[in-house]
Amino acid sequence: MKIIIYGVGGRMGKEVAKLAEEGVRNASLHAGVDIGGNDSGFPCFATLEQVPQGADCIIDFSHHSATRALLNYAKKAKIPVVLCTTGHTEKELSLIEETAKEIPIFFSANMSVGVALLAELAKKTASIYPHANIEIVETHHNRKLDAPSGTALMIAKAIKEVRKAANFMMGRSGQAKRTEEEIGIHAIRMGNIVGTHEVLVGTDNETITLKHEAHSRSLFADGAMAAAEFLCKQPAGLYNMHDMIVL
Repeated sequence: MKIIIYGVGGRMGKEVAKLAEEGVRNASLHAGVDIGGNDSGFPCFATLEQVPQGADCIIDFSHHSATRALLNYAKKAKIPVVLCTTGHTEKELSLIEETAKEIPIFFSANMSVGVALLAELAKKTASIYPHANIEIVETHHNRKLDAPSGTALMIAKAIKEVRKAANFMMGRSGQAKRTEEEIGIHAIRMGNIVGTHEVLVGTDNETITLKHEAHSRSLFADGAMAAAEFLCKQPAGLYNMHDMIVL
């Protein structure tokens, strides 16, 4: 499996490159793409159009603002894409859905299998406790741009599947009493924390806490590689971590 790493100069891009160079999941690094270049010795280009043909998949760890250019290229070249960026606009999300009708796209706010499990557990817990208060707290390093995290929103979306009337409060201020349908989402940014997501489900009598803590960024790099391996075997469509686990 020959991969292109889009955004190879960033932290996560470098982690994926390291795994590819080690041959993890029978992968090899076809090329990297980053406007800032790269000094690691493998082929690196400023744009996708400069990359030689022959790649099997693109792994994107760049920025959501590059989504349109990336998908236009992938659609033209008929190359599957693993999207690992977050913070997409509504237009970008619509573009992802449209492009997935022509090529395979793997799109997950978090590339951790453990986080996918956390979302499933949160959904199950919310269904068992239909009247409980639910809060989502996410903590990341102080350089993360988007808040709340895409992962927190992914967990919230999973909960809403069983809490149809749920509405989300990004942080909390003022003096209004919370409603039963309200789910708070809180973002903390500090230090060099890789990523922690916590779901608190509470009634008047008990509290259930579900928590996932990432200890190393290589966790997400390996998940992206697993997604690429999975995606190369799929027809056109939009896939996520749940699809990979189930299939």
